[in-house]
Amino acid sequence: MSQRPSGAFLSSERLRIWLEPGESGYWLRNAATGEALSHRDPRILVVKVAGASYRSDDLQDDAFDPGRRLALVPEPDNKHDPDAVAIWDADRRVQAGYVPATFAPELRGDEQAVSLWEFRNEEGRRIGLRVLIAQPDAWIQEPRA
Repeated sequence: MSQRPSGAFLSSERLRIWLEPGESGYWLRNAATGEALSHRDPRILVVKVAGASYRSDDLQDDAFDPGRRLALVPEPDNKHDPDAVAIWDADRRVQAGYVPATFAPELRGDEQAVSLWEFRNEEGRRIGLRVLIAQPDAWIQEPRA
């Protein structure tokens, strides 16, 4: 994902998003127009989870399946990066990794996050995730079972 200008993620327009099933996760669709929603849309962030390789066992948890809600947890006391934002399952039991450092300072701490896409190795183990991050007032469709 390309870097955006500072503040581009802060948008006042309420967004409605459908999660459309794909091979390894979900594509995004604008519910208002029915059109595909680009990962470069300034109203959202779609990021690859940083540091997932350090948490490979935790990453196997079903709580990180595509379509599942996640928790974004700021870590102001992180000795390596005071802007760090951890990505946890919704119940904060297991951590997947972090929002990439280039995007973490843009976040206010009240955003929504959803596991969007997964990457698996030849053995079928989950080795990475892409996560949708949206403003707190965005409507994100819960995937159908």
